[in-house]
Formats: sequence, C-alpha cells, structure tokens
Amino acid sequence: MTRITEAKPITRQQVNELEAAMKKLPQVELKVVNHFANGVYARELHIPVGVTLTGRIHKYDNLNILSQGEMLVTTEAGLVHVKAPFTVVSPAGTKRIATTLTDCIWTSIHGTDETDIDKIEQHFTAGDDQEYLDHCKKLTLEGTQYGMGRNSRDSGI
Repeated sequence: MTRITEAKPITRQQVNELEAAMKKLPQVELKVVNHFANGVYARELHIPVGVTLTGRIHKYDNLNILSQGEMLVTTEAGLVHVKAPFTVVSPAGTKRIATTLTDCIWTSIHGTDETDIDKIEQHFTAGDDQEYLDHCKKLTLEGTQYGMGRNSRDSGI
C-alpha cells in the first residue's frame, strides 16, 4: 500500500458529491459473484480497468480483500494506491471511492447465516448517510455498541 503524498483526506460530502455526479453518467454493469460458507458471506466484485466507483455505507466493521489488480482507493489513511494482495478492515460507517488501474477483484466479507442477497445488503449496508445515522441511533437506543470492533454477527442476522 502506498499512500499518495500530499493528498488531503476526502470528506464524506465530497464522496457524496462525486457519487451524485457519477450517477448522471452511463453506468457500467459489474459482475458480482456471491459465495456462502458456514456463517460467512463473501461478495466478490469484478471491476474492469478504468472504472471509478463508490460503495455503499457499511453498517458494521467488515473485511475487504483485493485479490486481483491495482487501484486507487480512499481509506482511513487517505487516498492510497493498492495492489493485490491487499486486505483491509473497513470500520462501520465506511464509504469508499476507488478507481481501477487494472482489472480488479474486490471481495467484501460478512459474518451471517443469511443467504438472501437483498436481506444481506439491507442488513449490512446503508444507501445514504441518513439511513446510516438512523441505524446508529437504533443501536444506541438498544444499548448496542457499534463502530470499531463491532461484529455484525452480534446483530442477529
């Protein structure tokens, strides 16, 4: 992993503004391969070279693996140039921007016994900041810890 020198951290507002502008452009259909094992779901995303994309907001900490390729991606350390193999734990609340420099395979891993993709997406990700904030408020009201170290398996899905 190489941190891009002199790059300022990218704010959530900037991510949202970029995503809004990108939605006005022609969209690329990405290949998704879903893997299930005992208590584990892995979403494998195949991203062609030259694609810039944003991800959904993750409600819980999760593991991400770049198993093929090279990309520029926003992380908690700022904009970084990563090459496979690369693994990162994304804290709850993370929303990333990435631009592929080669064809890439990016896999997000979640602990769950659920196999319905729509239910998994709804449970583990938020579509926007307000949905994520509502999720955090709900966890706070329930007296549940969220954020760093939060295991989504504790949430009952």
